[in-house]
Amino acid sequence: MARKMLVDEEMTQTNQEEAHFDFDLFVIGAGSGGVRAARFSANFGAKVGICELPFHPISSEVIGGVGGTCVIRGCVPKKILVYGAAFGGELEDAQNYGWELNEKLDFNWKKLLHKKTDEIIRLNGIYKRLLSNAGVKLFEGEGKIVGPNEVEVTQLDGTKLSYSAKHILIATGSRAQRPAIPGQELGITSDEALSLEDLPKRAVIFGGGYIAVEFASIWRGLGAEVDLFFRRELPLRGFDDEMRAVVARNLEARGINLHPQTNLTELIKTDNGIKVITDHGEELLADVVLFATGRLPNSKRLNLEAVGVELDKTGAVKVDEYSRTNIPSIWAVGDVTNRMNLTPVALMEGTCFAKTVFGGESCKPDYSHIPCAVFSIPPLSVVGLSEEQAIEQANSDVLVFTSNFNPMKNTISGRQEKTVMKLVVDAETDKVLGASMCGPDAPEIMQGIAVALKCGATKAQFDSTVGIHPSAAEEFVTMRSVSRRITVSGKPKENL
Repeated sequence: MARKMLVDEEMTQTNQEEAHFDFDLFVIGAGSGGVRAARFSANFGAKVGICELPFHPISSEVIGGVGGTCVIRGCVPKKILVYGAAFGGELEDAQNYGWELNEKLDFNWKKLLHKKTDEIIRLNGIYKRLLSNAGVKLFEGEGKIVGPNEVEVTQLDGTKLSYSAKHILIATGSRAQRPAIPGQELGITSDEALSLEDLPKRAVIFGGGYIAVEFASIWRGLGAEVDLFFRRELPLRGFDDEMRAVVARNLEARGINLHPQTNLTELIKTDNGIKVITDHGEELLADVVLFATGRLPNSKRLNLEAVGVELDKTGAVKVDEYSRTNIPSIWAVGDVTNRMNLTPVALMEGTCFAKTVFGGESCKPDYSHIPCAVFSIPPLSVVGLSEEQAIEQANSDVLVFTSNFNPMKNTISGRQEKTVMKLVVDAETDKVLGASMCGPDAPEIMQGIAVALKCGATKAQFDSTVGIHPSAAEEFVTMRSVSRRITVSGKPKENL
């Protein structure tokens, strides 16, 4: 039987017409979004093919791996290193809890690196099995689009295979970029940073986003001297300004040297390391310089312009609200579209694509109330609107509730590091518009808060919820006093 598809011009196509294609769907890119779309489409009865570059921890134009950035050279290995780095502070804190650490403790970077690599190889295998179990045909090689319904896969030996597909899905993600400065070839990106043979003693990081802040915490936690340079007054542009300041204070308190409003202008190789020169005339030496200055959509080698697929100025594939390009048979999900570049969002987009095209259900990705986390030490996690966004969008006054406290664990360990929580509320409707937390376990707590915001929770409902005691999380249901009220006529604070 012909499958029901919610694509208007295809609703009347017959079985005979469908048989003209080798695949109902061919996916280029087997990262989070591509694998999800392929599996779910196959589960709906579609004949699906998918291609991905050969596996390696460090990507290039011709190397990748099933599982994509998140699994192989992103979220997963990064979080493993964060766990490893966090033990340094935990061991310090343990002493006031009675743990007598008399002998010198050594850290074995190569052991952690080996364990990390073992885990991503294991996950790479799991993703392959998920595809196989769903009946998806996996091709190892580089894919490109040669027509509205035709893909070409170049295999490892150079052999080219050509397949026709009723639908083509682009899910090739993004790649780290390097700033155009003299000596940029001496620096590394997050790909290489996750697979360094030796742990640096002196690290310079250029950038102020997630990746920069997270690697600063990792390397500092493992004992390196870290200098973090960024262009703004505070790191993490786009997050709530108050929470950005909290993260900056925590980074400095952990021994990271911050250099705000500073650019790197040149890297020079010397016998003693890499000489780093800034636009303020500063010079310092480093063993490693990490560029964490953003990522660009991975679309260059897909032949998209020749086929007529529209791209924006960054190379991102332009799509509509259903993830469809201007070519009716070609779709795109994940970072290559540069919408909201998070792994769970790519999963959502891939799910919606499969439901829309093969599941008989019109499904648009919903980008509201998506929680996220920065895995600094301690982490920051948020959901909904920042204070600045709430003020900008407000139709009524905005109420801000904050709690700033010393976590119970720190009262014994002696660590001087506050946890900060925040709720942003619409004064007229009492609806909670946003929540933020910087402190231990923030991402675990915020996932639950995200459910409440997705359901439209009010501040009164937060207040009527009984807390878990003793816990940090209970502060979210005990913030009774308004920290400040911003009137509609008030202007939002400058984004620093």
